[in-house]
Amino acid sequence: MRRRDREAAGSREQGARRRGRVRQAERVPHGVRAAVGLRRGTRPRRGDGGRVRRRAALRRRAGADAREQPRAGRDRGRLRRRRAPASGAPVRRLRWTRRLGGEVANYCRDKIHVVLREVLKAGRWLEELGEVGELDVKEPWEKVFGDCFQKVDDEVSGKASRFSNGTREIRPEPIAADNVGSTAVVAIVCSSHVITANCGDSRVVLCRGKEPIALSVDHKPDRKDERARIEAAGGKVIDWNGYRVSGILAMSRSIGDRYLKPFLIPKPEVSIVARAKDDDCLILASDGLWDVMSNEDACKVARRQILLWYKNNNDGANSDGGSEPTMNPAAKAAADCLVRLALSKGSGDNISVIVIDLKSRKKTKGKT
Repeated sequence: MRRRDREAAGSREQGARRRGRVRQAERVPHGVRAAVGLRRGTRPRRGDGGRVRRRAALRRRAGADAREQPRAGRDRGRLRRRRAPASGAPVRRLRWTRRLGGEVANYCRDKIHVVLREVLKAGRWLEELGEVGELDVKEPWEKVFGDCFQKVDDEVSGKASRFSNGTREIRPEPIAADNVGSTAVVAIVCSSHVITANCGDSRVVLCRGKEPIALSVDHKPDRKDERARIEAAGGKVIDWNGYRVSGILAMSRSIGDRYLKPFLIPKPEVSIVARAKDDDCLILASDGLWDVMSNEDACKVARRQILLWYKNNNDGANSDGGSEPTMNPAAKAAADCLVRLALSKGSGDNISVIVIDLKSRKKTKGKT
């Protein structure tokens, strides 16, 4: 009896241990369960190994896609990575703001005014413009800026030769990938008029007295005329987190962005406004500012900062004096303030701001 009892107890104990091992193996993930089954001598479920390998491959592929190929969902310039969870899990959601790189924007910054001067000299536009009325001069300026922006776009895309290190390239290459581009806004301030050209969703606002005057209209795909032009060219405007060209780019004109041509064009819109005595300043800024601030608020801030700088710095020089253009410290202080204010308001887009002081201010000897 004792021997039988011992044998029965031993068999029950072995069965319990075996069942415990199987239950323990069933509680762990599939990949570990297969390893436990092989090590312990228990047979894993049929198909576990293949499913484990497929899931691991999918996880690795998803992680690689999130790290190396982020979505081009938003349209605008730098990469912003969301904060990783506390658990240390890999970040899989990346967000693009306007552009994948700054090559096109930097090229426009360095070359547009140079190309504009070349176009004016080549076509003798300076002599032809002369002293003519506002309505008569708009069409020539549209031709000038149109040629200028088109030439810059051709140079960016590698279709036209350009100077590099003092020599003209025979076989130019694109300066950036086909999905990199930039907006462009230009202002020419004369003694009698302000001439502006805009391509994209940047904006020019004239602060006249207490009233802001928008000198440009943002090129958005949901504009009736822009949408008609895009659809006539065979493109589509899709509402994907906002209206976008082909569901990708939330602007209808730009320089670069070869992958969306011919739906995107580099042709600017030109406006000419006569200057007035109560013109305070001119604000040129990208949509990172206008997304979080109205035209009225931006003009108030710029006007106040310029006046505050001259009040605190009585040695400020005449902003219109001198033959060579110099940086106006009062206008720079206003631009810096607008950038900081846009950041504090949570702007997630590119923020580029230029302020031009239009007032003729004289030096002051004493405090006012």
